[in-house]
Amino acid sequence: MAGRDIPEEYLDGYARILADASATGRRLTRDELDSRRALGERAAEAGFGLRALVGAHLTAARLHWPATATESTLAAVEQAVDAFAEGYERAQLLAVRQEEAARREFIDDLLHGRSDLGLLAERAERFGLRLSHSHAVAVARGKTGYDEGDTVPREVERALIGRFGDRSVLVTTKDGRLVCIAPGEQDDVLSFFAKHAYAATDGGQVAIGRSQPGPGGVVQSYEEALNALDLADRLEFDTPVLRSADLLVYPVLARDRQAMADLVLSALGPLRGARGGAEPLLDTLTAYFDSGCVAAEAARRLSLSVRALTYRLERIHKLTGANPAEPVHRYTLQTAVIGARLLDWPKKDL
Repeated sequence: MAGRDIPEEYLDGYARILADASATGRRLTRDELDSRRALGERAAEAGFGLRALVGAHLTAARLHWPATATESTLAAVEQAVDAFAEGYERAQLLAVRQEEAARREFIDDLLHGRSDLGLLAERAERFGLRLSHSHAVAVARGKTGYDEGDTVPREVERALIGRFGDRSVLVTTKDGRLVCIAPGEQDDVLSFFAKHAYAATDGGQVAIGRSQPGPGGVVQSYEEALNALDLADRLEFDTPVLRSADLLVYPVLARDRQAMADLVLSALGPLRGARGGAEPLLDTLTAYFDSGCVAAEAARRLSLSVRALTYRLERIHKLTGANPAEPVHRYTLQTAVIGARLLDWPKKDL
């Protein structure tokens, strides 16, 4: 053994190089440096620590120190160890890049469901996930996009690890968004992620999909979270944290597009005859329903007086025949308003 737990093979030719350098006073040749780098790469691939390897080199230098040693001998030691460490670091960097590539490929396959589920489950164990269990996914977006190695994802991941340790949680990025995958029964993990992602993204928005079972559960929950963010855009929700379980009514309403379009045109179409078009009155209905049908709050949101808001509601009643203040008409109008927002009416023709 060349040093503690370090086999001789990783110092092959080292004593000869020192002896020759000491005798001639020369520097190491290119071939000798390349041989040190190659040994460094092999040692890294074998899993030996760099500290132990450097220690083995120093021990070997002491044991084989030439009697005719000069300053050139010390320079040869320095060159040999430096080349060896360079090869070691190169192998480590390559291993990290390969690991990152494998992780990225796995995440892409996992979130898109493109791989065989059985094989995907086997690969998942390498990254701490057991896809036979239920999982839920949270997706956070900010004002800018994020990549895997950026400060924001690392900051959020550190916070999660510091709070929960190893709980089979995976934090990553996809299409510029932060993604957290956690066991379905650990809602506290996703709530913690949402809190810290919201802060780290300077007031971004987070959507949490429902817990879904089996190998395909991750992609289902991920798609639910993405759909929740899409709904937030179309319906102008500014809630910091969205839960797909609370938004299930909207996909149901949007499922039959033609029926929804008929309702919008039937209930709200007459608003197009108003001065200024349908949009001001549609905004009035939106604010009125979003404020719980409280006129004062709706007026505040629209920067109107209560009297002006009341006038608009009366105008809507006259044009459509439906009174927003009456429960019998309210449901139809509110559903139509949701449909208009989902279908981007009146900006788009139906």
